[in-house]
Amino acid sequence: MSTFTIYDLEKRIGERAANASAEESYTRKLIDRGVAHCAKKFGEEAIEAVLAAVGEDRERLTAETADVLYHLLIVLKARGITLAEVEQVLGERQTMSGLQEKALRKGT
Repeated sequence: MSTFTIYDLEKRIGERAANASAEESYTRKLIDRGVAHCAKKFGEEAIEAVLAAVGEDRERLTAETADVLYHLLIVLKARGITLAEVEQVLGERQTMSGLQEKALRKGT
């Protein structure tokens, strides 16, 4: 099993966003095209993952999930949001049930 984590991916994305050129880095190329483009790519990958979940094998869904996570981190990077910030929100939600949390969001 690999020891590569989602935090390693976040770090790699940050390094490539800061140091690589768009000619050598897909990450840099995506970020250079702006948040809307990054979000569109994320949406495309999410749809592919949904389709794989209902109609394809485990290996395909796993690969599509990796693409979704990568593109989600690209969107977060483009918006200046870290995984730690997302974890903070998730942690705050642990004090109530998912149904309670969802009901509160509908009220806002």
